[in-house]
Amino acid sequence: MEGATGWTIAQRPPSLPVMTKAPIRVLAVCMGNICRSPTAEAAILEAARDVGLHIEVDSAGTGAWHEGEPPDARMTRAAAEVGLHLNGAARQFDPSDFDRFDLILAMDTNNHQNVVAMAPNRAAAEKVQMFRSYDPAAEDLDVPDPYYGGEQGFHDVVAMVRAAAGGLVRSLL
Repeated sequence: MEGATGWTIAQRPPSLPVMTKAPIRVLAVCMGNICRSPTAEAAILEAARDVGLHIEVDSAGTGAWHEGEPPDARMTRAAAEVGLHLNGAARQFDPSDFDRFDLILAMDTNNHQNVVAMAPNRAAAEKVQMFRSYDPAAEDLDVPDPYYGGEQGFHDVVAMVRAAAGGLVRSLL
């Protein structure tokens, strides 16, 4: 699928910003910021911690339905079962995030398109990537939304985001 900027969203990730003394700043984005993106935030921090890499990570949603709420209890339980601890409160993605973050990771195609549509310019749009593009074993780049599904969906999301987080951190080394 080709985006408004002329590049395809199915591409594997382009080169990342050159590392400097300041840590890279990463934002994970899903729809409501209570399931996928807070789990991705925790998984990225875990993967970075495991290799001694200091990065700054946050998460946001493209919608404001859950603003101020903690992560979904089912997602929190599924993540805790494998040692991930979800924190924070949901917030909505803001166009100022393009200035605050070096890399913006969308959990699915719909959120990728929504965030790219808010980009003030091509350079900002190019910061937006599909999170699962960092998982070389991923056949589908979307992390499915477990919100309306069964318990297994939450466990599946944890596994998917941990795999992508590991790939992201390896790409930063």
